Amino acid sequence: MNFSDKVADKTAKVGILGLGYVGIPLALRVHEVGLPVLGLDIDTRRVEQLNAGKSPIKHISGDEINAMRQGGFEATTDFSRAAECDALLICVPTPLDKTREPDLSFVTATMDLIAPYLRKGQLVSLESTTWPGTTREILLPYLEKAGLTAGVDAYLVYSPEREDPGNENFTTRTIPKVVGGMTPACLDAGVALYGAFIDHVVPVSSTDASEMVKLLENIHRSINIGLVNELKVVADAMGLDIFEIVDAAKTKPFGFTAYYPGPGIGGHCIPIDPFYLTWKAREFGLHTRFIELAGEINEAMPQYVVDKTVRALNEAGKSLKGAKVLALGIAYKRDVDDMRESPSVFVMELLRDWGADVAYSDSNVPVFPEMREHNFDLSSVDLSPEVLESYDAVILLTDHTDFDYDMIRKHAPILVDTRGKFRGDEGVVRA
Repeated sequence: MNFSDKVADKTAKVGILGLGYVGIPLALRVHEVGLPVLGLDIDTRRVEQLNAGKSPIKHISGDEINAMRQGGFEATTDFSRAAECDALLICVPTPLDKTREPDLSFVTATMDLIAPYLRKGQLVSLESTTWPGTTREILLPYLEKAGLTAGVDAYLVYSPEREDPGNENFTTRTIPKVVGGMTPACLDAGVALYGAFIDHVVPVSSTDASEMVKLLENIHRSINIGLVNELKVVADAMGLDIFEIVDAAKTKPFGFTAYYPGPGIGGHCIPIDPFYLTWKAREFGLHTRFIELAGEINEAMPQYVVDKTVRALNEAGKSLKGAKVLALGIAYKRDVDDMRESPSVFVMELLRDWGADVAYSDSNVPVFPEMREHNFDLSSVDLSPEVLESYDAVILLTDHTDFDYDMIRKHAPILVDTRGKFRGDEGVVRA
């Protein structure tokens, strides 16, 4: 029985490698359509959580995980079980290193773990964001070393993840899936697999093209957010409210897409992915000026927020050193628990470096998590009028829906707003 037939009759076993913000929703959706699914991860704690029917992600319920587990899902740290799988979907991080060079160590480490267990008839799909050419240059040699020929006795595709944690309007099923294959036969196998659990599959001409699609999507957002962040600074200098400006501009029914400013950019995609193309472009002697300029502007936003806070404290006769400052919201976006590249953390670090006594409130993140490059021994503060009044300055960094904004406005001695929640309020510092 060939690969597509196995998918069609629901006997193709799907292995999800990397059980995080991408892998878990993917596993849920694969299970939902009746395909057997196995989760693989090096994180023993994560595997134990999932096998106990518990969710490690806020916007996914434990009931969903438990139902999947009772339906046959299993998570494991034993990568030899990759041999059981007919499809292996790789959903691991692709960060930048300290010199802003692409770090594919999670991808290569995963391939090293499964390499001894690659076999005929399998499909391998990379979903992690990366530079054009990665699937062909990095993953294909693993198949060839295993004695497999892509498009003949195994299949190799690239299909970029498009998860948007916390977005209730789109799900894994309803977000169109771009797929590129190493060969036409690989593409056919990839379309057959993803078409079994995604409503709309978008085939493209190659794995390189599908890798470029993902970068374009996130570069588009990075540049437009950089533009509106720069305009925020200009508008503020002119005494204008950038949120009012954007809201009015978006009434134009064509030729304009609204982007809103903030304290920076966060998440695993927008702050990182554009620089994968910047790095690859150097190979062709090209300089990606738009990408790098947008990156510079967005990276400068935490400092802008701190500068505005310093000025507000100064006008109140206080210095930042020794001031008690409360950060409201430290996840990178509204109503999620995802801390990856959160600009709130960079703001907190700048405040701490300048001598402020920093605390935070975020019900989505009860305890500040262990992070590779950031360290705070803090727990979330419960808000009350007395608590708010005990701080010298309060900075709204992530506009979670469970904040009591009326209480915050009434009781924060100095309120710095980076999200436009207090438009037109006298005395609120726009940042």
